[in-house]
Amino acid sequence: MKVVEGQKHKKNILLGVAVFVLLLYSLFLLVRQQSEISRKEEQLAQVKQQIQIQEIQNEDIKSAVNSGEKENGDYIERAAREGLGFSKPGERVFVNIAGK
Repeated sequence: MKVVEGQKHKKNILLGVAVFVLLLYSLFLLVRQQSEISRKEEQLAQVKQQIQIQEIQNEDIKSAVNSGEKENGDYIERAAREGLGFSKPGERVFVNIAGK
């Protein structure tokens, strides 16, 4: 009878170790998923901020297009200078190499 009891005891210990390992692995997966969710939430916040910036720029463009002829020319000139780096003939452009 002792042999049978010894085998049951070994099976119980093996089952306990297997359950412990399964629980440990589940905990690891849970922590990893939480960190992934946090990272994705940060990315979502950045994208929402970019959307707000783009919407403001779109409104600026719409107001410039809907405004008068003079303002439209001013907008085109400003867009060419800022976005494309253009300048008027004979105009000197100074670039700040120290940064923003």
